[in-house]
Amino acid sequence: MTGKGQGFGFGLGKMKELAEAFKKAQQVQEGAKRLQEELEQMEIQGESGGGLVKVIVSGNQEPKRVEISPDALAEGAEVLSDLVTVAMKEAYNKSTATMRERMEELTSGLELPGF
Repeated sequence: MTGKGQGFGFGLGKMKELAEAFKKAQQVQEGAKRLQEELEQMEIQGESGGGLVKVIVSGNQEPKRVEISPDALAEGAEVLSDLVTVAMKEAYNKSTATMRERMEELTSGLELPGF
């Protein structure tokens, strides 16, 4: 056994850093909860065919609605299917990019000591 104050190699300074890290982590957790609520309320739109088909999803990729122009119906089922797929992919990609950006904003500047 070594002398006093050697508990797991943490000095007093390290404990202070750790306490700060926990405080930051708690702030991030609260921010994440708020962000989750924000993402659920968001409406992110993907479209195709110059706006003939629009797909709207939330910030966490939850489908909200699909808008199909009467002109798109005239294109036939196969083309309409492709238009919906393209609009869905665009909405999904925008939504995941938005989520990633917001998470990065939330966690930027978070430095955990000793990790």
